Amino acid sequence: VVSPTSSRPTGSKGSADQCHMADLHIEDFHQDVARILVALYNRFPQPACLFVIDLIGEHEPDPFGVPAPRHTACFSAMLWLAQEGFLRYTDTIRQDAIDQACLTERSFTLLSAPDPERLQATLPASVARQQATLAQRLRDALRSGASNEIFEAVQQCFRR
Repeated sequence: VVSPTSSRPTGSKGSADQCHMADLHIEDFHQDVARILVALYNRFPQPACLFVIDLIGEHEPDPFGVPAPRHTACFSAMLWLAQEGFLRYTDTIRQDAIDQACLTERSFTLLSAPDPERLQATLPASVARQQATLAQRLRDALRSGASNEIFEAVQQCFRR
């Protein structure tokens, strides 16, 4: 059996493998959230059309044209972030994109404020401030590809 969001096999019902595999969608969610927030931060304050395919790559729909589960999950993460007040948008484009998307004031402040614990005294003040932002932490986590770093950075967004 193959998980709908991964090519990795799942174990039999009730197995330890299935319990572990069941949380892959949460790892994907955290990666999606990080990509969405960074993409909008990089264009702030300019609204942008944010396409799923630009965030996670292409995932072919099924033979009936129904979007792939991974595609739907990323699109749902965008809608969830809007419902939770992290971003706003004017319209959806099918299940492919959100149009005129922009960070809310809350998200911009959250992502651009330096974390005093991450300030590096050896750098010039403006560079140190930028390097200590949550936006930079998200960028660094995505660049590393380490799911634990991505998880921690996204969770910091939700805790503030």
